[in-house]
Amino acid sequence: MPEYCVTGGTGFIASHLVRALLAKGHTVRATVRDPGDEAKVGFLWSFDGAKERLRLVKADLLVEGSFDEAVDGADGVFHTASPVYALPGQNIQEALIDPAIRGTANVLNSCSKANSVRRVVLTSSCAALRYRDDVTAASPLDESHWSDLEYCKRYNMWYAYAKTLAEKEAWQLAKEYGISLVVVLPSFVVGTLLTPQPTSTLKTLLSIIKGERPCYPNRKGGFVHIDDAVLGHILAMEESRASGRLICSGSVADWSEIVEMLRAKYPSYPIPNNLGVAMSMERTTPTAWIPLRSGTSGCRLSRLSPRCLMSASRVSKRRDSCEALRC
Repeated sequence: MPEYCVTGGTGFIASHLVRALLAKGHTVRATVRDPGDEAKVGFLWSFDGAKERLRLVKADLLVEGSFDEAVDGADGVFHTASPVYALPGQNIQEALIDPAIRGTANVLNSCSKANSVRRVVLTSSCAALRYRDDVTAASPLDESHWSDLEYCKRYNMWYAYAKTLAEKEAWQLAKEYGISLVVVLPSFVVGTLLTPQPTSTLKTLLSIIKGERPCYPNRKGGFVHIDDAVLGHILAMEESRASGRLICSGSVADWSEIVEMLRAKYPSYPIPNNLGVAMSMERTTPTAWIPLRSGTSGCRLSRLSPRCLMSASRVSKRRDSCEALRC
């Protein structure tokens, strides 16, 4: 049974991935900043099989060589660790961009020194392909497209900027080191929260429910359930035919639909009625939602396995709308 390393083990996608890998019988090494911080890492030990097959390893995205111990002897590495946003007052370069790029480089450098690593699966984002001036002409988008860095800077879309640069760094280093790299690009990931800390997704929904913003976003977005995102990562690691960049997106929904779901579920909360353009973490692009080539249902990874197509279809067709947005 292959042994895997998952970076950023307490993250939203990472924690679900750790649980799923343990459930499949794998031994897992999860990197965290402080293995002794029970308040942040304690929930990982509640997963079935964790006491027997989970190991927490200290690592820091900005410290060169800190991932050496975690990846040495591992058969595969899932690099999910990356900051999502900078807090007010923080330097964007230091808090968001440097950890994304240097962290990716440090993980790949460590993998290059470990003779055991057969494949690296990197968690990128659809934000790394959809933001560009010619997006309408390029539509529908597929894995060959990239976000334009100057466009991202112009509209202060620093998350997309960081993810694009980090992924490009990964491809360059993978080529240099001869590493088998597969990149998964999820859209907006929703699902059950395992971590004690709220995710960026949850913060966005909570800000709407609590009436902390005067309006809600005026645009559509791609969504994928966490179960499907995790399945996509595992397929990317274990399926020999997997290669290159793989979009992982299930359904497309307008934010007005999401707001109505929340209003129906939480009728007593001050959910805004006004349509606007403000987003929680980045300035909204002036373009409308541009469809991915995979369409509005199913999953690009379905070309590797019918299970993924069935799973993505289950999100859009069988799950109750509010359940699909559970958090």
